[in-house]
Amino acid sequence: MLKVEKNITGGKAVAALEGRLDTVTAPELEAELKDVIENATELTLDFEKLEYISSAGLRVLLATQKVLGKKGGMKLIHVNETIMEVFEVTGFSDILTVE
Repeated sequence: MLKVEKNITGGKAVAALEGRLDTVTAPELEAELKDVIENATELTLDFEKLEYISSAGLRVLLATQKVLGKKGGMKLIHVNETIMEVFEVTGFSDILTVE
């Protein structure tokens, strides 16, 4: 299960993710981020309560990064050790902005 809480102010969006980002929930996140991609130039993803990410979740992050990278940018905050390890092993730590 994945819970997404988002807030768009001006061109800046923040989305807090809670739960698991996997094959089942990745399409939900993609749908949630659709209006963010259309209406915002910058996106901050708060991973403080995200417990798990699968390759399907990584695909959504990469697609979002590609679109927003041209507009203003995307960054991830509060990434825990487990998810950071996934980013490092897959090379996503070199692609994504993690603060």
